[in-house]
Amino acid sequence: MSQTAVPQPVDSTLRRTIPAAMIEDARRHVYEAAYRTPLVPLHYAEGPCQIYLKLENLQPIGSFKIRGAYNTVRLLPPDERARGVWTISAGNAAQGVALAARKVGVPCKVLVIETAPSAKLEAIRRLGAEIVKAPFDECWKALGERRHPAMTGAFVHPFEDDTFIAGNASVGLEIVEDLPDVDAVVAGFGGGGLACGIACALAAQSPGAKVYGAEPETAAPLARSFAAGSAQDFPGWTASFVDGCGGKSVFPRMWALAHHVLAGSIVTTLEETRHAMKLVAERNHVIAEGAGACAVAAALTGKCGSGKVVAVVSGGNIDLAKFTELVSTS
Repeated sequence: MSQTAVPQPVDSTLRRTIPAAMIEDARRHVYEAAYRTPLVPLHYAEGPCQIYLKLENLQPIGSFKIRGAYNTVRLLPPDERARGVWTISAGNAAQGVALAARKVGVPCKVLVIETAPSAKLEAIRRLGAEIVKAPFDECWKALGERRHPAMTGAFVHPFEDDTFIAGNASVGLEIVEDLPDVDAVVAGFGGGGLACGIACALAAQSPGAKVYGAEPETAAPLARSFAAGSAQDFPGWTASFVDGCGGKSVFPRMWALAHHVLAGSIVTTLEETRHAMKLVAERNHVIAEGAGACAVAAALTGKCGSGKVVAVVSGGNIDLAKFTELVSTS
């Protein structure tokens, strides 16, 4: 069964924000690398609310990550950028940083989780980045420490830094422009850079709209954090086809932002996510990877409310054989 975790009282001094001016600056430049993606209704009248799909799977790298990656890389000091850039990723952030690096003419290396789908690995190689594979635990540790012995150059954190979140926030500005009376938005929560970025954008443009993080049952540290009122680990973490969201922990700096800009976490089962993936393919002819389908599954629970709800299809990078297997299951 899907679950919802709502915020509990926390230390009010831990309130991080992303300035509106930073978000606006990112918006002015993000289309040098990213597309302004469409917002379309989900063709499913049986749903608990009016669900709309924000199609970030149509980005040039098949994922929203190009927004934050490009904004961060363009803002690096020239001397740092000239040394090259690197990141850590399950695949989508790696593609974003690799494309951003190509656009500004610098080399790129990526530390990639060894279970990353071959479709993502092939795309990273096409963009000219050097790949180093490592186990999930090693990659997650490197994210916290911001270093790894195999990596050199300027580190681009795939979700935590203000510049990356500001780039992602442009998604929120587009949603409000296309659907001014939006009631809620739900986006997959892995590190939190997408959901929190959207929430920061909506806080200024549509303060009445709620933003939720979506997590799979196998990896839901945000739900635990809301329940505890502090950043938590997820001890039962398990790898699944929902590889683009659901981390092992909520980073403290992200919790300082998430706890006061997000309305809560909606945890979905793998079966609910698989069903959402199949539904979106059948009704809208859209390929959603696990993280994007997780957001749709969260909207379908009705826990985002009964009004106009936007589910962010954050990416479409999934091996076609795996996608066929998942959507073919009865």
